[in-house]
Amino acid sequence: MGRLLSLAAGVQPDIAPADMVTVAHEAGWPAVGIWFDGEVWGDTTSREVRQRLDDTGIVALDIEPIIPSVDGSDFAEQLIEAAVIIDAQHILFTSRLKDQVRTTERYQQVCELAEPHGIKVVCEFLPIFPLNTLSMAAGIVDTSGASNGGVLIDNLHLSRSGSSIDDVKAMPIDLFPYLQICDAPAQRPIDFAGLLDEALNGRLCPGEGSLPIVELLKAVPAVPLSFEVRSKFLRDIADPVARAKYLLKYAQQSCGHL
Repeated sequence: MGRLLSLAAGVQPDIAPADMVTVAHEAGWPAVGIWFDGEVWGDTTSREVRQRLDDTGIVALDIEPIIPSVDGSDFAEQLIEAAVIIDAQHILFTSRLKDQVRTTERYQQVCELAEPHGIKVVCEFLPIFPLNTLSMAAGIVDTSGASNGGVLIDNLHLSRSGSSIDDVKAMPIDLFPYLQICDAPAQRPIDFAGLLDEALNGRLCPGEGSLPIVELLKAVPAVPLSFEVRSKFLRDIADPVARAKYLLKYAQQSCGHL
């Protein structure tokens, strides 16, 4: 049986959550990621997303993000409520807090709230955030002691944070419940602005760049793959279904190399 392939929420930032499900289905994706905006998400949104998932049979691989910060609410409780309603398998957590103790405490709280519902909470590291390395994310999960915790590897962030496939292999494989995949040039951007622009606009489809995708998939076999190709090129494809179909072709090809 092949891996579950999911269209990441970040690919289609201009699409409403319920419509994201429809687009993924029409393009042939079996799973989808859902973006949660606490400022606008309401009970109606949850019901609409759940209805589309039920109508199409699409799996909600994840819902994101919970990002604690010093500036205000992270909407964690509301996001978890939505995750339960739409039956999301994972919740994505990262942090803008510089204090790792506070980040770990909040991560543990989120895991405790999600655990009764069978939802895993993945801790993602990004080189543009204070939570910026694989080892830091793994440490937060380990310290939390959460039974439903895990680390989310986005292979672009893995590369740009200076970690390697060997670093991944050195950790327990069950720490990684799924992966986010894209491609990029081998050379790392030289500053924060470059890292941010690449992460939001400059990602490539698998096979278009030089990241060691096949090696990562071999290191973490069998788990679902979320294709997180945030790309201005893709967004310039006006039809969101055509955009999703274009990426699916590359996603299927990347799995075909295994």
